[in-house]
Amino acid sequence: MDEGIGKFIALDFARRGARVILACRSESRGSAAVNEIRKITGNTNVHLRLLDVSSMDSVREFAKKILEEEKALHILVNNAAVSGLPRQITKDGFEASFATNHLGPFLLTNLLLDLLKRSTPSRIVTVSSLNHKKGKVDFSHFRGENLVYFMDQVYNNTKLHNIICTNELARRLQGTGVTANSVHPGVVMTEVMRHYPLWIRYLFNAIGFFFFKSSEEGAVAPIYCAVSEELEGVTGKYFDSDCSLVLPAPLARDPALAVKDFEVCERLTSKL
Repeated sequence: MDEGIGKFIALDFARRGARVILACRSESRGSAAVNEIRKITGNTNVHLRLLDVSSMDSVREFAKKILEEEKALHILVNNAAVSGLPRQITKDGFEASFATNHLGPFLLTNLLLDLLKRSTPSRIVTVSSLNHKKGKVDFSHFRGENLVYFMDQVYNNTKLHNIICTNELARRLQGTGVTANSVHPGVVMTEVMRHYPLWIRYLFNAIGFFFFKSSEEGAVAPIYCAVSEELEGVTGKYFDSDCSLVLPAPLARDPALAVKDFEVCERLTSKL
């Protein structure tokens, strides 16, 4: 969970009186967020579950616990994101940014689908990025091959896969009462930048002070996709940071590519 946007999404849900589960990698930071949300909202039904979304074992363990403990799941927000990570391969054999930003959330969503279907109406919201428009699709990327580690290109690729697979998921879920949409939260000043060199972060923060959204503002569009009444039944769409319905990049609208991408991701994650 991105400490920034994710916390404000959880805070909003808690204010509405929902039972909220924060999936975080860091126990200390996750606990701090849970305590803060409980204190601000007075809602004690806010809980922490540990999850390292880059590890498929961790994803399976987390999903297993949710399925054992929860009777219903009405909203799933996939908000994990890293940017600027150096090249590394996870123990599952995946490129780390792809594992964190796409394959982990993809597997998690699929493992929780039956619970979402039993809890209808329910919604899946995937936080993507406008940067998906600069992304490319090459299935060898998942294993860390043929990647260009320059100017966020890896991140852009993962965010394109987010939308492609969300659209295919929406197609598969037609008629089930579960919707799946993608959203661009805006260019947000969050910890997603923490792997960049100090001078880039400094520049980003200096400019961002004037132009970029705060984490609280970045949470607005994902919250809209998760709870707004006018999106009841709306699925397979992409929303901009001002909550408007916009068209994603042409690659994200190619139905044949979507089927292929989804099947590749299923095959990669099913062995693990």
